[in-house]
Amino acid sequence: MVNLTESLPRPGATIRFADSGGPGRPVVLSHGAGVDHTMFEPQLPVLRDAGYRVIVWDLRGHGASALDAGTRFTADDALDDLAALLDRLGLDEHAPGIPGADDLRRDRPVLVGHSLGGNLAQALVRRAPERVGGLVVLDSAWNAGPLGRLERLALHFAAPMLSAIPASRLPGLMARASAVHPAAVAQSEALFARMPKETFLDVWRATVSLVDPQPGYRTPVPLGLIRGAEDRTGNIATAMPRWAAAEGVPEHVVADAGHIVTLDAPDAVNDILLALLATMGARTGESPATP
Repeated sequence: MVNLTESLPRPGATIRFADSGGPGRPVVLSHGAGVDHTMFEPQLPVLRDAGYRVIVWDLRGHGASALDAGTRFTADDALDDLAALLDRLGLDEHAPGIPGADDLRRDRPVLVGHSLGGNLAQALVRRAPERVGGLVVLDSAWNAGPLGRLERLALHFAAPMLSAIPASRLPGLMARASAVHPAAVAQSEALFARMPKETFLDVWRATVSLVDPQPGYRTPVPLGLIRGAEDRTGNIATAMPRWAAAEGVPEHVVADAGHIVTLDAPDAVNDILLALLATMGARTGESPATP
């Protein structure tokens, strides 16, 4: 397990993070709802060994990033936390001596987000695209995508349905819905069990609130999409293919993997992620790589 040695004081919470450092292209990993940074453990050494500067963090109310007493989780706060993390690390500052818009983009961080982390990364790109050099989304809803009537109803009733499930059963149910392989299910259940039910429901509502359709919107930075073939969470299995078609990018579907694709199929995700990052421009001071 990566030790989150750094702290970022924020209104209502203390954010814990780790930064591998070095001159490589920054890659910021944002985990999904109810889990923590350990869902990316199989990816961390691979990205570091490939020369990337890897930043991993626990969202507020998750893992080591505690909420202050009386504070509830909101999407706005979590999004501001991500922006503040970029500020703290100076990740979107233009490297001296690299002129031109293309070079500027290549020096910006790539945001890699799973589920809620992917929703937050999308929202930050939508709010401040100049701060980001690339976006990789894993098993996440398409924030700006159109929603059908049934999809809207499902989003509306998801939280009330979850609230009816006893707290003792919720972690196991979520884990079995999120992963395919027994080891991944067990790890997921242990992570879900750490979060109080009330907080998890707030997190779920926050995730839904980030879905904000905007017809015609297209991601203004290089985009990569990854999905587990067995993911049945929300509308991801239908929305992500539509997203890929609308943006004109491939959807990378990982066989024999569920919602937490990084744990179910770590080697396949590592290969896809490295290939996607290579297409998003050079690491600082280097030429673009060939995937």
